[in-house]
Formats: sequence, structure tokens, C-alpha cells
Amino acid sequence: MSTTGATADPLAALGSLPGVAESVESVRKAVDRVYGHRIMRRRSNEITSEAALRGARGSAALSGADWALEEVRRRTDFSGDEEAHTVGAALRLTAEAGQLLSIWRQSPLRVLARLHLVAAASQEDTVGRPRKDGESVDEPLVELPLPDATEVAGRLEGLSQLIIAGGSAPALVTAAVVHGELLALRPFGTYNGLVARAAERIVLVGSGLDPKSVCPAEVGHAEPGRAAYLAALEGYVSGTPEGMATWIAHCGRAIELGARESTAVCEALQRGAA
Repeated sequence: MSTTGATADPLAALGSLPGVAESVESVRKAVDRVYGHRIMRRRSNEITSEAALRGARGSAALSGADWALEEVRRRTDFSGDEEAHTVGAALRLTAEAGQLLSIWRQSPLRVLARLHLVAAASQEDTVGRPRKDGESVDEPLVELPLPDATEVAGRLEGLSQLIIAGGSAPALVTAAVVHGELLALRPFGTYNGLVARAAERIVLVGSGLDPKSVCPAEVGHAEPGRAAYLAALEGYVSGTPEGMATWIAHCGRAIELGARESTAVCEALQRGAA
């Protein structure tokens, strides 16, 4: 996304794209339904914990580790193969994201560096910083042109400035742009998808749209499958109004599906308590 132009608040301008206002309203209604559920008044911590687990599973699935929920729930050792590392990274990021909310609006680049450090769980000198020219990127499921290091640095700085400045853009729009931009740039050598989805979660929680983190968008991104996810991402990368609107609508639908997932958890808990 270009962060320059005549519009003082380019994120807010995206809210006027065709269909975006309807997506924003639909997301708000879906989130309100979860928060209005009677179980949320008494057992919100349980819903938050379950949403975190399901969100991590969904994010890992989009990065190539499509494990059953119960397998993610029971495992304690994620030091095995590449898929296990991916699931472990997703779980760590979900836990870490909630600790970074207060830093995000002041220093988003610092938060992104921290997220990558947590995901990679490595002391290599390439971890926790944007890649340099000549450094490779291991993100095999995202087959899009890779911007060079200079473009990455400039666009990350532009994104950071937009977040720090704030503005009137709906949370859905900001979250979709943060997510899409990080996947388009793939600024780190590894785990860019996991980091992008964790950053989206931080925006949704920190904006007040989903303060208890009970609407895991990662579930909704994973449910239609990777092909649909990547097709929507191509719309974002195109930079066209139609493509951007498609990506924002996709992200809105993902939040709605996450809200539906947690509503089902509420219903299950309610039946158990009856």
C-alpha cells in the first residue's frame, strides 16, 4: 500500500471504498453478538483462552501446519519437525501479542521485531530485524513478487507513521492494511505470515473492537482455505480500489467467522452448565 498521496488519512479513505462500510457494520454486529452472550458475563476468560488456542491453530494452518485442534491442545513439545516449530511459534505469538498492546501505538516497528523474535525463538543475527539485500525469505506459501530491502524499509516506516498518527479509520480497515502490508512485504526471513496475523490481532484488540480477544480472525482466514486467503491477498497487492476492497471484505469475513466460532464455544459452555 502506498502511504503517500493527497489524502491526509489514507487509511480512513479506504473506508469509503465500495462495500467497506457494509463490512465494517457487519463485523461490529458479529462482535457485539459474542460480547452480548450471557456466558461472556461469567466466563470470558475461558472464551479468551479457547479463542487464543483456535486462533493459533488457524494461523499455523495457513503457514503449512494444519493440525487438528485437539492435537494442538494436547501437545507440549514443539521441538520436532518444521510443522511442530510452526505450531509452537503460533502459540507463542498468541500469548505474546496481548503483552504488546501498550507499545504498539508508540512503536509498531519495535513490536514487529519482538513478534519475530518470539516466533523464531532463535539468536541468529537475522532474527528480529527487517531483511537486508541478498537475504532470503522462507515463506513458501506466499508466491508473490518480493520487494527489495529498500522498499521494505520505506514501506514499514510509512506504515509505522500511519499507526502512530492514529486517525479515524475503522479498526477493520487498519487491521486489514497491517496484515496485508506485512504479508506483501515479508520483511523478515521467516514466519512473516504468523507475524502478520498476530499484528492484525493486536490492532483488533487495541482498537477496542475486540478488547477481550474473543473473535479470532485467524480461524476465519483459515476456514475458506489457503487458496482463498492468497487470492484475497493478491487483491491487496494489486493496489487497485477493487482489490483493496476485496481484501478488507475478506478480513471482515474472517473476523465474523472467528466471532461465530466463539459464539459456538459459548453455546457449548452454556449447554454444559445447564
